[in-house]
Amino acid sequence: MLSRVAENIYWLARYLERAEDTARLISVNTHLLLDFPRATNLGWDSLVTITGCEELFDEHYEQRNEASVLHFLCGDRRYAGSIISSLAGARENLRTTRDIMPREIWEEINQLYLDTDRQVQAGINSRNRDAFLKRVIRSCQTVNGLIEGSLSYTQVRTFLFLGRQLERADMTTRIIDVRSANLLPRSPEELTPFENLQWMSVLKSLTGYQMYRQQVRLRVKGPDVLRFLLQDKAFPRAVACNLREMVDVLEALPRHDRVQQVVDDLVKLLIAADVESLAAEPEQLHLFVDELQIGFNQVHGAIAENYFGATD
Repeated sequence: MLSRVAENIYWLARYLERAEDTARLISVNTHLLLDFPRATNLGWDSLVTITGCEELFDEHYEQRNEASVLHFLCGDRRYAGSIISSLAGARENLRTTRDIMPREIWEEINQLYLDTDRQVQAGINSRNRDAFLKRVIRSCQTVNGLIEGSLSYTQVRTFLFLGRQLERADMTTRIIDVRSANLLPRSPEELTPFENLQWMSVLKSLTGYQMYRQQVRLRVKGPDVLRFLLQDKAFPRAVACNLREMVDVLEALPRHDRVQQVVDDLVKLLIAADVESLAAEPEQLHLFVDELQIGFNQVHGAIAENYFGATD
């Protein structure tokens, strides 16, 4: 496969996953706020922190209130991770590779982008927000279903998979890092109902609440949530699961040894982590997440250098 085509396919998957994850995050935060009394210090600020683009936000917005954060995350084209920017990136990368993808995938992404653009221009408010976010999530899931059911097992599928899994792992660690900052350390006896709700929101942001309850079979507690989202080998959005699946699919590509070694090293770091200690020390958890994200950048750099002819 041409390196340009491989790169476009890889970024198509990353942008699409980014749009879906951002929509999920906003939706869960909206419903979480409804469960909390107004007196609690919980709002929209944390969503900006998760993006890692606080300077960009503060440059263009005076307050981190609901309206500003929603516009930034949904419709601000100056932010590359907004839903509209992510869908525009996915659409453009697919437009240049339409000849190797099923037509239905192009039609779904193109229509989603056009509908999202119209909604953003018309304005997103409390009355239409839920329907807007559900539309984005549902269409992204539809595209993943079309990929699963209609795309041959070729290198195209492999690069799509690599991009999607790496983006998922990155978003999972971002959510863990920011959401857990004001929840740890706590002993099970000290957990309040509101803290349980916040840990539940972490799981729901990653559509992992029901799978967690099936797997852990205990009430929601910080250390158990961290272990599940970091080290579980079966949950599709757990970091360990994403990385292990990347290792498996890399074997289908030529010259995969170097990239596979980088991913292998990251898996070993993740599995060896003492989650109980990380849960007891928020600063150590933050440093560990930073180490993982540096590892993700190294994985991306290895993929780009090996297959795209660039490292940025």
